[in-house]
Amino acid sequence: MTPEASTEEAAKISDVAWKALEGAYDLQIHVGPDVIARRIDDIDCAKDFLARGLKGFVLKSHYIQTGERAQVVTKAVPGSKVFGAVTLNHSVGGLNPVAVELAGRTGCKIVWMPTVDAQNETAGRLDGGSTKLPFWAKIQRELAAEGIAPPPLSVVDESGGLIQAARRCLERIAKHNMILATGHLGRHEIFALVRASRDMGVKKVVVTHAEFPSQSLTGDEQKELADMGAIIEHCFTTTYTNKAPWETAFANIRRTGVSRTCISTDLGQTINPPVAQGFAMFAQRLLDAGFSADEVRTMAVTIPTQLIEE
Repeated sequence: MTPEASTEEAAKISDVAWKALEGAYDLQIHVGPDVIARRIDDIDCAKDFLARGLKGFVLKSHYIQTGERAQVVTKAVPGSKVFGAVTLNHSVGGLNPVAVELAGRTGCKIVWMPTVDAQNETAGRLDGGSTKLPFWAKIQRELAAEGIAPPPLSVVDESGGLIQAARRCLERIAKHNMILATGHLGRHEIFALVRASRDMGVKKVVVTHAEFPSQSLTGDEQKELADMGAIIEHCFTTTYTNKAPWETAFANIRRTGVSRTCISTDLGQTINPPVAQGFAMFAQRLLDAGFSADEVRTMAVTIPTQLIEE
């Protein structure tokens, strides 16, 4: 979408859309400071959320644990609720239970399984193609070209069972009652992870941006994962940047059910709309597609609040 088109769409956000987002949490944003250029930093984003009646957000980085950042923002912007997270890529030791334990001790709320270093995610590899590459792919390719990128990560072995390192991480997630998020794992890994998490005492599981190309889960797969206890996340950037059709996301939400769905933005990129504005654009899209304001509120406020605060 061109900047002109996005400005026009933003102008169409109704009061109903903003009202539906009052008290909302965005569980996945990418803002600065970061190794990748971002359009806004933590503090200014928190101020914007607060001014618009949104409750808070979770800071996602592909490379560093954000618990300490979140504590600073919460103090700097009184009234904001900002939380940290950790993503289990090579920069934190991969499937590293020590990283998960320390994340829990610093108040992190989400543990994402590997994203940029996932075996299933090919965009950052030197032979991974060149179509609509995400910003992080450049970093990944530079690391690979310099010969310092370890092999990609998978949570399952050749027989499809969850590996011991992944199990050790699940133990820490359960201990600190954090949210297990599936990251950029492939469908066979996601199913194995969700199954194992139930048996290991993990109470909160989110299937990350279900329509994103490296996941591209069908509506039936999303429903099956929800039946197993997972919440299915749909992200604004996936559909806004034409990585998946809006109609597909809407159909998948209906297939799974609003009560087992959350919406996030995945925003913060320099070329995309501001985070809070993008959240409202997502709400408006859902309203225009026939979802009620109460349904939008369930996906943006009720479910994320349960995940973060309970």
